[in-house]
Amino acid sequence: MCGIAGFVNGAEGNEFAGRVLGRMMETLRHRGPDDSGVYQDEVISLGHRRLSIIDLAGGHQPMSNEDATLWVIYNGEIFNHAALRPELERAGHRYRTNSDTETILHAWEQYGPDCVLRFRGMFAFAIWDARARTLFCARDRLGIKPFYYVWRDGWFGFASEIKALFEHPRVSPALNESALGEHLAFGYTSDEGTLFAGVRKLMPGHHLLLRLDGERTEPKIARYWDIVAQPSGCGLVAQPSGCVRDEDWIAECRQRVEETVRMRLMSDVPLGMFLSGGVDSSVIAALMKRMVPGPVVTFSVGYRESEYSELDYARRVARWIGSEHREVVLGRDEFFNALPRLIWHEDEPITWPSSVSLYFVSRLASEHVKVVLTGEGSDELFAGYSRYRFHGWNSRWARRYGVLPAALRRRIRQWIAGSSLLGAGARRKLGHTFLGCGDSLESLYLDNFYCAFSPAAQQELLTATQPEGCATANFRRYFDAGDRSPLERLLYADQKTYLVELLMKQDRMSMATSIESRVPLLDHPLVEFAARLPGEMKLRGTTGKYIFKKAAEGLVPREILYRRKMGFPTPLRSWLRDAAAAPLFDLLRAPDGLLAAYVDRRALENLIGRHQSGAEDATDRIWRLLNLQLWGEIFLTGRREKMETGLMRTA
Repeated sequence: MCGIAGFVNGAEGNEFAGRVLGRMMETLRHRGPDDSGVYQDEVISLGHRRLSIIDLAGGHQPMSNEDATLWVIYNGEIFNHAALRPELERAGHRYRTNSDTETILHAWEQYGPDCVLRFRGMFAFAIWDARARTLFCARDRLGIKPFYYVWRDGWFGFASEIKALFEHPRVSPALNESALGEHLAFGYTSDEGTLFAGVRKLMPGHHLLLRLDGERTEPKIARYWDIVAQPSGCGLVAQPSGCVRDEDWIAECRQRVEETVRMRLMSDVPLGMFLSGGVDSSVIAALMKRMVPGPVVTFSVGYRESEYSELDYARRVARWIGSEHREVVLGRDEFFNALPRLIWHEDEPITWPSSVSLYFVSRLASEHVKVVLTGEGSDELFAGYSRYRFHGWNSRWARRYGVLPAALRRRIRQWIAGSSLLGAGARRKLGHTFLGCGDSLESLYLDNFYCAFSPAAQQELLTATQPEGCATANFRRYFDAGDRSPLERLLYADQKTYLVELLMKQDRMSMATSIESRVPLLDHPLVEFAARLPGEMKLRGTTGKYIFKKAAEGLVPREILYRRKMGFPTPLRSWLRDAAAAPLFDLLRAPDGLLAAYVDRRALENLIGRHQSGAEDATDRIWRLLNLQLWGEIFLTGRREKMETGLMRTA
């Protein structure tokens, strides 16, 4: 895993460009502490930081082709590079290394932009063609590796992380106000925009071509891959009739999972496994144990509050497979004191508290290995989250409930929301059912399971009204794409939005500690296989990930496979109700902070008061606001050093 950055040179000259590029590379040092390199000509500057994983001696970048007319900088792994090499060599390409980086170069020479269709893996790369004066950039299909860019007045710059772009004098950090509504709702922006004005991300499954041989026109961006649901019965084991038995689907699933795990064991350095004790990581760890000659090293993280910790499950799996198991246990103060540093690493406010946990387990792993496998992805492929089942139940009852007059349904919702006869817990639970929701997708699904701040809550909180519907527009666009079942539409929209943000978290928190994380369950052939499956093979009755669990039987204990999903909980609610959290609330109230410019002070005080009194559980909303405030301090006000002295120092 590595860090890449580059930009089109201006009139200042190569010496100036070299200094700027050096600062950008230093900002990305954590992504590649093993090596660095630059390429410059009169048109472009390219920089690379390397974390050496494959071909330790021969993989230096930027790397050129045989006649030094093409130069590549690359972040990621192409797991099938050895399989692609013979065909390229038969076509006349001469290799000088054993690295996957060189395969990217030769594949570009041979196939042009279609080279990306041949790659299995995770990648973000840029290829400069000095003769044609074109820059070709690409990002992997699922968005495992990041790529950010700025296009402004004929100038183009890009980097693996946003903060590196701010080292160039043409780019400065400013809030993208149009993204504020979606961020408050979901915690991220799900289109090409970011929370920084003018900074965009190359979307997953897209490539970009910039021509610099004449008048500079806007980069041409094209999608080269998408998740397409196909008719059932087209798996490897499909029967002539078009009908596939359950056991055939299950056998193919097992075969494909084994294949993708085996591919991701490619490494010239030690590797291990993040083990949560859940289904996905346990299955991958068990397969690793069968595939590697030596011991498997597993790493877990938990909390001092045992009711929020899955460490006991992870220990059981570690004993079952016989791994070398290591753990780290977090407490409240170290959790909150790490936030400013980790927001700097993520570039944007932290959406999920599990990012903090992920950082600490990554730091532990970095003391022993340079590569880890993780279990991200299967919930979005195989309907593992309980929200899919609950939404189906809610939707069915909402249709029946809809025969009642709208005015009566509205009065019932209002009574549930404000009744003094119901406790806070009962109001919250009923509020998530069809009785307390409207009948729209936004109300039944998004407000129920995603939105920290619904549109109504945003209107109450913000001093400036956000455009109606903007927060959910991107999710709705993906949900409405194509003729699919309701479950498939939810999965597709989640894969295009929620999963991309999860992968960003995975990349940033592992790279913050200079280790590479690999996600076997997001191998694109496995993703395409999942899209072909009938819905009942994913969600059957109350069992999510039905096919994945059946395929994994015998690999790990049954009580692990079929236990209730905890979803990596954090003791955040109790921490934020403790008197020791006072410094965090003081930070929210800061008169010179980012929130002061956008948030109504009385609404904020009311939210804090209701949470502290126990009248309302506002944990998610307070967490969202706290991270937004810290993000502003770190990137917009220049008070990063002050924040990093420790949020809980007065507790």
